[in-house]
Amino acid sequence: MILDLFAGPGGWSRALSVLGVRDVGLEWDAWACKTRAAAGQLTVRTDVALYPVWPFLGRTRGVIASPPCQAWSMAGKRLGLLDQPLVHEAVQNLAAGRDTRERLLAACRDQRSLLAAEPMRYLYALNAVGEPEWVAMEEVPDVLPLWKQYAAVLRRWGFSVWTGILNAADYGIPQTRRRAILLASRTRTAQPPAPTHAHMGEPDSLFGPGRTRWVSMAQALGWGATDRPVPTVCAGGGPGGGPEPFPSGSRKTLSDARTRGTWMPRPDGIDLHPGREATDSAAGHGTDTSSDANTPARTVVATEAHRWFLRSNNQVNATVRPLSEPAGTLFFGHRSNECTWIAEPPASSQDGAGSVPVPGPIRITAREAGILQTFPADYPWAGNKGQQFSQIGNAVPPLLAAHLLAPHLNVPLNPDDFTLAA
Repeated sequence: MILDLFAGPGGWSRALSVLGVRDVGLEWDAWACKTRAAAGQLTVRTDVALYPVWPFLGRTRGVIASPPCQAWSMAGKRLGLLDQPLVHEAVQNLAAGRDTRERLLAACRDQRSLLAAEPMRYLYALNAVGEPEWVAMEEVPDVLPLWKQYAAVLRRWGFSVWTGILNAADYGIPQTRRRAILLASRTRTAQPPAPTHAHMGEPDSLFGPGRTRWVSMAQALGWGATDRPVPTVCAGGGPGGGPEPFPSGSRKTLSDARTRGTWMPRPDGIDLHPGREATDSAAGHGTDTSSDANTPARTVVATEAHRWFLRSNNQVNATVRPLSEPAGTLFFGHRSNECTWIAEPPASSQDGAGSVPVPGPIRITAREAGILQTFPADYPWAGNKGQQFSQIGNAVPPLLAAHLLAPHLNVPLNPDDFTLAA
């Protein structure tokens, strides 16, 4: 079997299923487990730190791990930053067969920090029976020193190991998500997959085919070549979560949803002629929560002149990218959705040639965020908005995972199998 520690909603599992293989995922979060169940993935709901290793001995081909990264992550309060030496000590001890987790856990500032040492507990026990054949691990870039510690141990056990930082955009993911990767194998030379994409497209040469230009958000979302499609907003939460009120003016769309029968953007970005007006009632999607029943619905002037950008989070230094480029790294904190589409007025308006109303920020939908992580558009995210976005932000992009895993499985990878905006 392939053992997937901290399996989450199924980024690695989705990649394996497309490659024709299944894994067994260990995951604690209830909503991630529900998502995995709906996606048909094998899951044991458990605490990875408490689950025994013996059920996997003598039957494990590969080990995958994307442990929590509270001691290293740049997001959040970084309460576990001072726990890093404790995590390194735990890895060192577990690699020697000494379990000092209880003592070290008592000293941790963040109780989740020591989870990054758990893969070594499994690897030590499996190595005693000559397993696994390969290992693949992924985390935020600052975890690279920890991966190097793992690598030193695995090399002593006879593995070929590669560690480094990869940019997901170099592999066709519409997101410049940088991650620390560890790849190890007993049967082949461990090395990173060859990049398939580049910031600027490269022509073919005598040395081989050139790399394709990075995939843009517009391409991934099926909004066409233009960088001016119209984002949309989905009403209501998913299973287990009720409707979420939108901020003033956010329940808007410039596309005519009636002609499509669904609350989705049009590939060409707009249905209405510039200058025409659309109301909430005309769109047929209820009343704007920012106005009462006696107030006429506000109007939005439809114009193809606006340029749309994605703001990747609500922090001061958030990455803001036009739709003609990949997104920045998507991550979600305490709010259900920190990622928003923002519009820029046309150049003629900025030059004083005329005033064009600018739509307010529009929250990204779980469907859109999932697509930018290379999950299929119909992936069955479970939970309310906050639970869904937490899963999406923590997941490994399946297409990146497939690039990492295909060589170990000795199967060809066809990126076209990872349909985005279906």
